[in-house]
Amino acid sequence: MKLKNKLYISFCIMVILPVLLSGLALGGLYCVQKESIERTYNVDDGEILVGVYSPIILFGKITDSIYKDMKTEVDTSPEQFTNKEYLDELSEELSSKMSCLVVRRNGIIIYNSTEAPDSEIVKILPDYSADEENVSDVGTYKGGEYQSLIKQLNFEDSEDNFYSVSIVTSLKQILPQIKTFIMQVIFVIIMVLIITSLGLTLWIYSSIVKPLNKLKLATDNIKEGNMDFEMPKVSNNEIGDVCRDFEEMRVVLKQSAEDKIKSDAEEKELIRNISHDLKTPLTAIKGYVEGLRDGIANTPEKQAKYIQTIANKVNDMDKLIDELTIYSRLDTNRVPYTFVRCNVSDYFGDCCEEIGTELEASQIELEYNDHLTEPAYMNVDPEQLKRVVNNIISNSVKYMAEGRQGKIKIDLYDEGDYIHAIFSDNGIGIAAKDVERIFERFYRTDESRNSKHGGSGIGLAIVKKIVEDHKGKIWAESVEGEGTTMHLNLLKAKDEENPENA
Repeated sequence: MKLKNKLYISFCIMVILPVLLSGLALGGLYCVQKESIERTYNVDDGEILVGVYSPIILFGKITDSIYKDMKTEVDTSPEQFTNKEYLDELSEELSSKMSCLVVRRNGIIIYNSTEAPDSEIVKILPDYSADEENVSDVGTYKGGEYQSLIKQLNFEDSEDNFYSVSIVTSLKQILPQIKTFIMQVIFVIIMVLIITSLGLTLWIYSSIVKPLNKLKLATDNIKEGNMDFEMPKVSNNEIGDVCRDFEEMRVVLKQSAEDKIKSDAEEKELIRNISHDLKTPLTAIKGYVEGLRDGIANTPEKQAKYIQTIANKVNDMDKLIDELTIYSRLDTNRVPYTFVRCNVSDYFGDCCEEIGTELEASQIELEYNDHLTEPAYMNVDPEQLKRVVNNIISNSVKYMAEGRQGKIKIDLYDEGDYIHAIFSDNGIGIAAKDVERIFERFYRTDESRNSKHGGSGIGLAIVKKIVEDHKGKIWAESVEGEGTTMHLNLLKAKDEENPENA
């Protein structure tokens, strides 16, 4: 899941879940405390709800049953209100209803279960009035310092003593059940918020912090040079995308490091090869120069032979250096190709005519067969493609078998969108294990063979690079001891192609 979706869901959960859970908890707690209030104070459900926003009514209802019992007692046994034991029992019952009892006789307090002194409590008690008895049934609210609800019974005994029996309920208190309910609600809300926040934090932590820790571990490994460390799998989100990109970067860096090591090894090999290949002609040149200087070549014919050999060795060195220069430019794509539209038959015919003269001097037979049935054209850089042909032919000449009449054969075929040129020779061939690798840069086959024939190991790498830049393909087939065949596919030019824009 995407990180932005998780954040959106987290926001919704943070808003909705606490409200939902708090509501459920509130309902459950309310039911528990409602039953406790009903059982303790003998009030019904509706009166409890009213008492939430009007506590005077609730406190009035709580003492209704006791007030009715007191009225009955007044009618049957009014003398009981002078009996201390009865008053203590009545006071204890009222105490369970969060109320107190005050009894006055002839205006003088004879019993007081409140904590207030008689002089203070008398100030809030209604005066005796037999005519207002029914009003007192409901209860009288007294504000001020004491904030009390008072229910009062006024009556006279047989001796004309008048009594006022008052139930005093302080409004500065709250029902224990309601207090407990409020505390439970606060506790539940806090716990819901903590649990919700903790759950969301762990969820987001697993989505952000854990992948970041894995990413940090990966960066530490790379910093220490451990490119083999593999990035652990992570979730499919934005952080996961970064981790996967990092893993791809690690793979690229590892490949770059391996390529760098390989390149360094190839460069060292190249230096070793070049040193060897340059040292061989230089040693020969030095020997022939000393022969001329010391007078060993004492005839014009021998001197001419020495000078010709020196010239040949210099040419070999020049070709070697030229190969290095060309390959360096090709490898960095700094060779500007100039493509022109050429007739295939004419181009290869000219190449064979030029090469034939050199091969004839080396007593190597060249056979050229043009199998094209109609004119075909290609967009090529003539100079670079000629380098390809020359490198292939020079390799064939270099590895001709001794004691055998050398022969090189070139065949041209039209194969749809491609011109297929086949170069075959009857040289010493290439071992099967080497055929697939001869186009790799700096790769050289059997060391003894290379020490004899020389070569930098980049000639065929140059050939492959030029052919690929021409959108072509080259591959080799060889049988050791019988010869080698090079296959060259070149893309034909379409009639509508402008050679200048190719």
